[in-house]
Amino acid sequence: MCLIYWSFPLLVIVLFCAPLHSLAEHALTPQRPLKLDNAGVAETPLLSLHRQLAEIPSISDHEHHVGEFLASYLEAHNFTVKKQPVKPFYSASQKGKQKQRFNILAYPSTSSIDQTPVLLTAHLDTVPPYIPYSYNTSSHQIAGRGTVDAKACIAAQVIAAVSLLSSQKIAPESISLLYVVGEELGGDGMRAFSQSAHPAYEAVIFGEPTELKLASGHKGNLAFTVTAKGKSGHSGYPWLGKNANSMLIPALMELDQLHLPTSEKYGNTTLNIGLMRGGEASNVIPESAHADIQVRIAAGTAEESQRRIVDAVEAVDESGLEVRFWSKGYGPIDIDHDVEGFEAMTVNYGTDIPWLEGNHKRYLYGPGSILDAHSDHEHLSARDLEEAVEGYQRLVLAALGR
Repeated sequence: MCLIYWSFPLLVIVLFCAPLHSLAEHALTPQRPLKLDNAGVAETPLLSLHRQLAEIPSISDHEHHVGEFLASYLEAHNFTVKKQPVKPFYSASQKGKQKQRFNILAYPSTSSIDQTPVLLTAHLDTVPPYIPYSYNTSSHQIAGRGTVDAKACIAAQVIAAVSLLSSQKIAPESISLLYVVGEELGGDGMRAFSQSAHPAYEAVIFGEPTELKLASGHKGNLAFTVTAKGKSGHSGYPWLGKNANSMLIPALMELDQLHLPTSEKYGNTTLNIGLMRGGEASNVIPESAHADIQVRIAAGTAEESQRRIVDAVEAVDESGLEVRFWSKGYGPIDIDHDVEGFEAMTVNYGTDIPWLEGNHKRYLYGPGSILDAHSDHEHLSARDLEEAVEGYQRLVLAALGR
């Protein structure tokens, strides 16, 4: 068996029709959203910004258009904007086939510094497929891809920052904003920012759906691919080939039953066999097959989980299977939650928190529920969106000692 690491180097309804530039076909197939309608909504600046963000598809690795919109919006609201190019995630061969993706670092134009005590940050990208934005005027529920994860956080953070600055509750040199690409693909945007900027913030407030609570921690993360290499041939003569699917399936069964660490705070470590592909046709012996797998680590280190995974696969087939870890992963992340007036919770998903280097306080907060994110019914209430603005303002003021 071969072990390989991959490193990641009036209301106006606007329909955004920007080209999607070679998104995978499955990523463009809309799933059925909630049946909501947009008529008669009196939009506030918050709802307007949130809608405009959500109407722009920004599936991971294709964040250019939403980045351009947000950069222009921030410049129009008196922020200096710096764009940091980030390489395509999937392959260098895609260069020239898609628009440049980039992180956005913004700070008040009246300030001459981008290294501020407090940073507000969230991610621009979403998971596939794109689901159109919609607003229910009866229930005030807002639906569509990214409306929760994480464009609700972006909109609420921006409006919170603009309000604090315009009311002079904070000084211009006290706050900056960072919006990154690639969080859903392992954090390549935040990694690129951290490696180039060498940040030294006092507190960073990360935006993710936490039901308006402060997360006290989240599980660790480890992603990997198991690949089987067989030999193709006619299915009527199976002894002349080597069926890659038949090689892979026992390894997946072993992994599915694998005992992994548990903890009182985070519960069980879970392993999800999320994607399987193998073969070309039913009458052809499959030459190759692979499965992409995600582990949410509740205890111990990523290295410990890696060893158990490798041992399990080797026990099935030591020579015909290959394990590739997408990165070195990380164990559970404890997060600051010392601001009064917020409930605390733990979450099972991963974030960009471990990828931002520095000795800063780390807060995780945002509107909406992770149980709705990534689903065909992704949605949140307008009330939660509005409350998140107040929540971010309180967190910023607390981080500044106010």
